[in-house]
Amino acid sequence: MAKPPVELAEEVREAVKDRKSYLGVIDRLNKASVDKHWEAYADIPWDDPEYRIDPADPRWILPENDRLGTTAWYRAQPVEVQARIGLWRVATAMKIGLQFENLLKRGLLNYAYRLPNGRPEFRYVYHETTEECHHGMMFQEFVNRTKMPIKGMPRSLSLVAQLAPLIPLISTELFFVFVLGGEDPIDYVQRKWLKEGRTKHPLEETIMKIHIAEEARHISFARHFLKHRVPRLNRARRQALGLFTPIVLGVMARIMLAPPGSMVRHFGIPQEVVREAYQNEAALVELRNSVAKIRDLMDELGLINAANKRVWSAFGIWDEPKQSRRPAKAAA
Repeated sequence: MAKPPVELAEEVREAVKDRKSYLGVIDRLNKASVDKHWEAYADIPWDDPEYRIDPADPRWILPENDRLGTTAWYRAQPVEVQARIGLWRVATAMKIGLQFENLLKRGLLNYAYRLPNGRPEFRYVYHETTEECHHGMMFQEFVNRTKMPIKGMPRSLSLVAQLAPLIPLISTELFFVFVLGGEDPIDYVQRKWLKEGRTKHPLEETIMKIHIAEEARHISFARHFLKHRVPRLNRARRQALGLFTPIVLGVMARIMLAPPGSMVRHFGIPQEVVREAYQNEAALVELRNSVAKIRDLMDELGLINAANKRVWSAFGIWDEPKQSRRPAKAAA
């Protein structure tokens, strides 16, 4: 049984100066997937009594610095109800995560299907797909053990989302923006919760640490792929990618961070409490922060201009990049 990572893994960050440096990143990620990987049913002690999920366990109670946890309504609920709400939210995040990763795997395989022989991306994509399969299994196992009727994405959104695996057939670059749009916000939240000590239950903490460690590689690949490919796009495709990126990110970030509607209905949370907790400046700041790294990348690649900046603002995810950069030039 492999031990979960102790420290939170960081992304690979290399300058993509040419194809050689890009291929070097892929080789590094491929090696890391061989050296450090986890299996859902071999590396998590599901049947350890300490890992048992009890919906009334006070370790699921939302901390006071949580947006819903700060409300007077939540604090007035019985301890058992507070715990169940906290567990429901964690389980919903995992259910949405496995649904997103289901779409991601299908899209990755569509991308790999058309790769020529000898391309190192093929091997990496299959490493990532394998890791995502284990993520889906550990997320679903967690949901099953809560014995709660967790639904995940709303049905209407889930139906529309079935188109996502087809994106690589139209634009591989847009697909990897979609990948980052699903992975970066949840990575941001999980790292923040672990660093702030919000996560108290050992099963949740183990799953989060494994997920963060392997997602660091997945996020790294998507970023370096875009750094390598975007400078080679013609003007029309660059403009289209710049326009669609904030739309994809605005939708994906809200899916990952919004309060589950099923939870609101199941526990009868009043709408004024939902507005108090999630429709305020602090919530908007967190939404913007969750896509900050992607926004910085888009600025680095020269994909943000005066026109599409309005789209970023319309979706509530615009903020000035940390360091303004000139549009990237195509690598040799």
